[in-house]
Amino acid sequence: MSLNLALLLRESAHTYPDRTALVVGPNTLSYAALDDQARRFAGGLRTLGVEPGDRVALLVPNVPHFSIAYFGVLYAGATVVPLNVLLTGPEVAYHLADSRSKVLVAWEGFLKPARDGFTEWGDSDHLVVIAAGTDKPELGHKEVDFVGLIETAEPVEELPATAPDNTAVILYTSGTTGKPKGAELTHFNMFFNAHYTRTLLLPLTSETVALATLPLFHSFGQTVMHNAVIGAGGKVVLLPRFDPAAALELMQQHKVTFFGGVPTMYFALLHHPDADQYDLSSLEFCVAGGSAMPVEVMKAFDDKYDVNILEGYGLSETSPVASFNQLDRPKKIGSVGLPLWGVEFRLETDDGKVVIGTDEPGEICIKGHNVMKGYLGRPDATKEAIKDGWFHSGDIGVRDEDGFYYIVDRKKDMIIRGGFNVYPREIEEVLYAHPAVAEAAVIGVPDASHGEEVKAVLALKPGAQTNADEIIAFCKTQLAAYKYPRTVEFLDTLPKGPTGKILKRELR
Repeated sequence: MSLNLALLLRESAHTYPDRTALVVGPNTLSYAALDDQARRFAGGLRTLGVEPGDRVALLVPNVPHFSIAYFGVLYAGATVVPLNVLLTGPEVAYHLADSRSKVLVAWEGFLKPARDGFTEWGDSDHLVVIAAGTDKPELGHKEVDFVGLIETAEPVEELPATAPDNTAVILYTSGTTGKPKGAELTHFNMFFNAHYTRTLLLPLTSETVALATLPLFHSFGQTVMHNAVIGAGGKVVLLPRFDPAAALELMQQHKVTFFGGVPTMYFALLHHPDADQYDLSSLEFCVAGGSAMPVEVMKAFDDKYDVNILEGYGLSETSPVASFNQLDRPKKIGSVGLPLWGVEFRLETDDGKVVIGTDEPGEICIKGHNVMKGYLGRPDATKEAIKDGWFHSGDIGVRDEDGFYYIVDRKKDMIIRGGFNVYPREIEEVLYAHPAVAEAAVIGVPDASHGEEVKAVLALKPGAQTNADEIIAFCKTQLAAYKYPRTVEFLDTLPKGPTGKILKRELR
């Protein structure tokens, strides 16, 4: 049996050859053209010595070249290794070495860290350079021009005979503890996750217009906003870097019907000073993930734009979608919904006991077609994460009487204050309800008497004023005595990763 993730593009190119697949700025690319260039890039990779099973790393932002290279690697029977475009040279070198990537494909704007990492690692065969402008950079040793490679290559005619359990994509975890690990995701993992998204979760069609501003190197943007939409034959409007004004402009200009983002993106769109000047009436479907969606933000966005944001949950290790609120039943605000079809959840205590009742916290464990093969080259880490077929997420959740799940917090984010478990998410929800607060993060800090103490780090809305005493008093009215923050720090903005997720590790 054969299955290849590039089937998503091949079938859409066959059915909708003349439809627009990708848009960036004034430029468009049809499905026929995208498929042709991906096949030619695959042919080019073969001339560089890339063989089935080899790994090709991509250091490319949200531009059409990402899609061409992504599907081209798959057409070559190789494995895609998408890299965070914010990586430094030494970090690029680490990822190339860990994945043993044979080729690195890099956007011109990231050429310095690409070259530095490529040179430091030293064992990759080629650096393929994508020139963003008309002035192409002078190519050095082992460097190849992306456009020239495509223009001179013979296209791959057939999908390679990859097996469903062959590795299609290696997604590196954020590395909150130790070095990043590469999650090996199979063709079936990725194909079915995209297929589920476009058929059972949302009725995406060839009329769908999606705004992809979530980074495509990240699991959420890659599967939900890219692969699923291409599999449906829809149009993907690319925004290389999120900016609320640019996003609002593109939504209006292209009559975007489908938007996916992390909570900070929704907050930025909601509170942009010129938001009311844009017509977003075309929006049909909105999804949220990546981190917990503040209840107040979801309610306000739903009300303002007459939409129904569906919040879900997943991880790089689960392709990524694991659960979601669904269109055919009322959503529960604050919940990440129900497990996908064919996916099981259970909650486990620290001593490995399965939580039977409702409203009792435990670590979310996941079993199903979406769970990775394992961590590349790390059998011990794989055994620690996947036990008896159950992937241990590291997230603490609770389940209600209807089977809906709620994320309480990251297991490692939990604060133990004087013997009591304190979940930062609960306190952050209270903080977001304060009229002056724009961004909130709660962390534990060492304390001589209580072991850990609760600290809130806040960024305020433009023009808003408050102080630590007022914030603490506000929390005291809504939280038990052991939960409310004892200290408050104010910053202009909270540190965030490439998807807009607040980085608590930097605050610590």
